[in-house]
Amino acid sequence: MNGKTKHRDEEELRSLSNRLSRIEGQVRGVKKMLEEDAYCTDILTQISAIQAALNAFNKELLANHIRTCVAENIRAGKDEVIDDLVNTLQKLMK
Repeated sequence: MNGKTKHRDEEELRSLSNRLSRIEGQVRGVKKMLEEDAYCTDILTQISAIQAALNAFNKELLANHIRTCVAENIRAGKDEVIDDLVNTLQKLMK
């Protein structure tokens, strides 16, 4: 972590937390499927759903980041935030 923090309003925090809770439940479900000898393709299908849920989480978080942190820093003349955003996008698109 880089030491930076971000205060999130109640709505954003609730939305992101709810998404993570659903993902956590999906992961527990896959573990149970594995323990119960579920068929491989059924597990793979659930893993695909988890990946889609994580992607949706990333999209929401990234959109909020651009609307708040990035926009505020640009308005304040801190253009280095653009390089941070580009680096983040490159990491996400591996």
